[in-house]
Amino acid sequence: MAFNTAEAVEAFWQARQRGEFAATEYYDRLHIDDAHKIQLGLIDRRIALGERQIGWKVGLTAKAIQQQFGFHEPVFGCVLETVPSGHMFPAGSLINPGFECELCMRLGRDLVPGADLAAARAAVAEIYPALEIIETRVPMTQIPCAMADNAQQKTCVLGAPAPLPAAPESVLCSVEINGQPAATGTGDAVLGNPLNSLVWLAGKLTSHGRALRAGDIVMTGSFTRQFPISPGDRIRVTFAGVGVVEAGMTA
Repeated sequence: MAFNTAEAVEAFWQARQRGEFAATEYYDRLHIDDAHKIQLGLIDRRIALGERQIGWKVGLTAKAIQQQFGFHEPVFGCVLETVPSGHMFPAGSLINPGFECELCMRLGRDLVPGADLAAARAAVAEIYPALEIIETRVPMTQIPCAMADNAQQKTCVLGAPAPLPAAPESVLCSVEINGQPAATGTGDAVLGNPLNSLVWLAGKLTSHGRALRAGDIVMTGSFTRQFPISPGDRIRVTFAGVGVVEAGMTA
């Protein structure tokens, strides 16, 4: 069956209204570029109903994960909201939730397709220690359908703004859950350098008629694996030389 974007968007929209978030008839038949088309169509509908897109996320940035799931490049999603560091999510308010530890970058100027690492660096106005809060609303055995459902995105928790470090690829991230060390990672886990997420995204968006604009925020990709969130959890993540971000869930 030939892919029809309008029909697919409508099918996923109806599934969303039912609380299912993916049209199961598209399982095992979506290409990732088709998934991005559906995602953007769904976001356009949400914006028409009053939501506001404030930025982007880049996912599947680790080469090992790309190889595991058979992808040759990262994926993107849309950011519609953020909450401040220290936010406590009510228990039961999220669907199969988890978090990822990332540097969020706010652009001070547009970033055009074909930009190199130096241009990406020059475009960054400030960064934030950040957590991406994800929801597994669609089985990850169906990654293209999960990407159509805005790439698991729920919200982002942002710490205090900071200048971009000279070497973001060397920034050390330390994760604590309930006061116990859980993981460490460095920025080179993100495509070798988190700035490469901006370079990739600037090029990728143009093929979908979108662009990176001044004022956009970009969640650049996780330094560590994704962690689940359970009721009662307290999360604290330190990015050396950048800052701290915290969040949790009520018991």
